[in-house]
Amino acid sequence: MEKILEVKNLHVSFDTFAGEVEAVRGVNIDLTKGETLAIVGESGSGKSVTSKSIMRLIPNPPGRIKEGEILFEGKDLAQYSEREMQRIRGSEISMIFQDPMTSLNPTMTIGKQIMEGLRIHQKMSKSQATARAIELLKLVGIPNAESRLKQYPHQFSGGMRQRVVIAIALACNPKILIADEPTTALDVTIQAQILDLMRDLQDKTGTAIILITHDLGVVANAAQRVAVMYGGQIVETGTVDEIFYKPQHPYTWGLLASMPKVGDSGTELIAIPGSPPDLSDPPKGCPFAARCPHAMQVCIDHMPDATEVSGSHQAACWLLDERAPKVEKPEAATIGGAR
Repeated sequence: MEKILEVKNLHVSFDTFAGEVEAVRGVNIDLTKGETLAIVGESGSGKSVTSKSIMRLIPNPPGRIKEGEILFEGKDLAQYSEREMQRIRGSEISMIFQDPMTSLNPTMTIGKQIMEGLRIHQKMSKSQATARAIELLKLVGIPNAESRLKQYPHQFSGGMRQRVVIAIALACNPKILIADEPTTALDVTIQAQILDLMRDLQDKTGTAIILITHDLGVVANAAQRVAVMYGGQIVETGTVDEIFYKPQHPYTWGLLASMPKVGDSGTELIAIPGSPPDLSDPPKGCPFAARCPHAMQVCIDHMPDATEVSGSHQAACWLLDERAPKVEKPEAATIGGAR
């Protein structure tokens, strides 16, 4: 499959009063046309910073891309000016943010907010943009689209507002859609509807999706490939089946073990002890070493390179070195009946 996006050796830092915070450290990901890649990890792992860096939405100062390439169709977005990025955002790459109420302007009608991008990027007339906005609202499942076009965000429910945000993101037929925790603020039944909607729209439009989430249940039902992120680095990548059924990194084991299993009501969840590393003073070695029950001295001293487990599966862990002791994956580190 043809790659539409390649992020190579991305380093992103923030300058704070306490010093430099290295939020993203050497991230490598790629995305092919029409696929969904999920980036998972706990809060503070660098997921959102990575996604916003792709859109060049990191405010400078205090943030900055120190190093790396963001190749979109072969062109390095890291070298683009703000004016050049304004032509990319919304038209070629769009983003759905976590809370629709902070994404929508409360003083503008829904119709005007959808039409804005169409008028700017597609150079549509007002009548053309209105017709397209109605079409988009129908596409994302909002009834009575003509009349609702004239309403304001507060007149919509949380799930409907998220649908509107998706409609705005899809207005100019982007090639990549970045969804940053798109279902976090929604209840479970609305979450399922939004994920079904995104899958259906992807089938119709062929848009590639980067899904940022900490919810492995969402990943199991929405993605083809997964990148596990921790301490500003990608520690494991693979297909959904490889990550859920054949995980290789102890951090991935911990994430899977901490997820509720079908039929295990009343069973105590297993938490990962300790806290994520302080990225104002990042560790020299594996970022997970301080919390890993299998850590060796080499894990503390040196960051391991990614080891290829299969053609589609890589993990950065010293346990995969042929000289390392053999460690069995914990029984709890399986997705069980989640899929």
